Amino acid sequence: MATTKQKKLKRNPTNSKRLPRGSHGGVELLLIQSVEHLGKQGDVVEVRPGYALNYLVPEGLATVATDHHKRMVEKHKAKLEEIERQRQSELRKQAAEIAKQSVTIEAKATEDGHLYGSVGATEIVAALKKQNITLAAEQIKLEGVLKELGLYTVKIRFSSEVEGELKVWVVPAVGDDA
Repeated sequence: MATTKQKKLKRNPTNSKRLPRGSHGGVELLLIQSVEHLGKQGDVVEVRPGYALNYLVPEGLATVATDHHKRMVEKHKAKLEEIERQRQSELRKQAAEIAKQSVTIEAKATEDGHLYGSVGATEIVAALKKQNITLAAEQIKLEGVLKELGLYTVKIRFSSEVEGELKVWVVPAVGDDA
């Protein structure tokens, strides 16, 4: 009698509940965390019962996809999309403001206008910082380093969807002995 009682205690609680079946006969789960080759957090996926009961659910990677959970995820996704739209809008405003700006960078150059060194993203970021504009060097997209004096239009990538432009003047350094 004690052995049957012990077996009942060891029974997995997810086995006793009826798991929702998907359209292809698998188990429908809601991913709590992103799982490689399966889906991102918040996705409803259909997997085989063994994979669900032996790995995804016990490891805390997924839960049963009830209607309540699906509604909660949809509400959460809607909030995240609204936040992302607002962020993109702010980035577009910032891109428009930076497009009105221009940056002047002094560099040592020959009489022909060739720079002794070059001007890259780090110099542009430093010049922007002097104007109280903070960007990362990775956001500045150059075709190559700037090696001559002149006016350049540099692309700035704020996000995957928002890009802006900045005018960069490369001028000879004051007191240039070259």
